[in-house]
Amino acid sequence: MLAGLMKLVTACWRPSADHYVHMDGDIVGRQDGLLWYKDIGQHEAGEFSMAVVQANSLLEDQSQLESGSLSATESGPHGTFVGIYDGHGGPETARYINNHLFLHLQKFAMEQQGMSADVIRKAFLATEEGFLSLVTKAWPTNPQLAAVGSCCLVGVVCGGVLYVANLGDSRAVLGKLVKSTGEIAAMQLSMEHNAGIEAVRQELQSLHPDDSHIVVLKHGVWRVKGIIQEEREVW
Repeated sequence: MLAGLMKLVTACWRPSADHYVHMDGDIVGRQDGLLWYKDIGQHEAGEFSMAVVQANSLLEDQSQLESGSLSATESGPHGTFVGIYDGHGGPETARYINNHLFLHLQKFAMEQQGMSADVIRKAFLATEEGFLSLVTKAWPTNPQLAAVGSCCLVGVVCGGVLYVANLGDSRAVLGKLVKSTGEIAAMQLSMEHNAGIEAVRQELQSLHPDDSHIVVLKHGVWRVKGIIQEEREVW
């Protein structure tokens, strides 16, 4: 499920009132209806801005920004970690990722004494294994938890290197200044794992040659087993 992960972009949370929110005396964001946003903030590599819009009555998604030490020890690598977790079927998986993925990344960065694609891959695997264990334990009393999942898009800036990892159909885009025109050009940094992409359908069919229903066209939309569009994500 996690094969083909790699190549950026705490807890981004929704304040409960329509006003500026203060944390430790600093303004950290503002809410306007279902929109939460922060214009400018500081992180290890410079400035950032971010926004979250709630699309459903129940917020199934989580996002995360961590800046500073990327290791379990202060002597380890420093940088910025950004995670976007697009949940579906419920909020449980996205919340679990938000609470555990960065901690796993810190652990493996400490063990390997640095940041790498392998550190991020191991953090993804450990997070999924942890959630699957939770689902197994909850099965007798809460079997519905097995139907909850989340896409997971992560970016890490460390040592002047940008790492991007993606499971699901979220997308990382880099804005690049075109000096000749002064315009900002969008550069796609990640590939979606979505059954609507022919190459993804072909991969699924090659991996499951005996399952004629591994991808099904339902109401004009290609879906895995006729249920969901994402090919890879955390379950």
